[in-house]
Amino acid sequence: MLSAVSLLVTIVAGYLVGSIPVANLVARRRAGTDLRDVGDRNPGYWNAKETLGRRSAVPVFVGDVAKGAAAAALGLVLATDDQWWLAYVGAGAAMVGHAFPVFAGFRGGRSVLTFVGGALVFTPLAAAISVAIMLLTFGGTRHFAVASRVGMVALPFVQLLVDGPYRTAATGVLMTFIGLRFAQAALQGSRTRDRATSGDAG
Repeated sequence: MLSAVSLLVTIVAGYLVGSIPVANLVARRRAGTDLRDVGDRNPGYWNAKETLGRRSAVPVFVGDVAKGAAAAALGLVLATDDQWWLAYVGAGAAMVGHAFPVFAGFRGGRSVLTFVGGALVFTPLAAAISVAIMLLTFGGTRHFAVASRVGMVALPFVQLLVDGPYRTAATGVLMTFIGLRFAQAALQGSRTRDRATSGDAG
């Protein structure tokens, strides 16, 4: 019974925390704009940086990471010795909340930084090593976008060595959700371009 309650609390609380639209709250306060209507229409750090500037986007970065970390930490606190997966559930719930936020009309982002926040909690050593790899890559390329992708790709391989296959598989599930969100965004972008082209042709 306690496990069921812990699971329910982790899912609901994680989703609600993830649903806090940090990027749009910052954008509305600083520029009076909705990030879902400008730039790449993704209410996250990258679009905030391009739209608002690097300094104004810092709270978005911190806030989105904090959402995943808080949700994973809640799962970790509620878990018993054999319930390591509850931290992953918390992070996953926050990612779903970020992607489909109840407080923002279910139109959210791709959950990358929310995932990162969760990873810092449910696999701290692997996450730290991946961050180090990212920083080394950035030092060599001077391109943060490239470095962040390298760090993200490195994470499951590092975790496989650190935590073993089961926890790495759980991380893979969360990363698959991110992949699906990117695919969904690409499909929506393609449809938007097709409609625009059809309108021009007409």
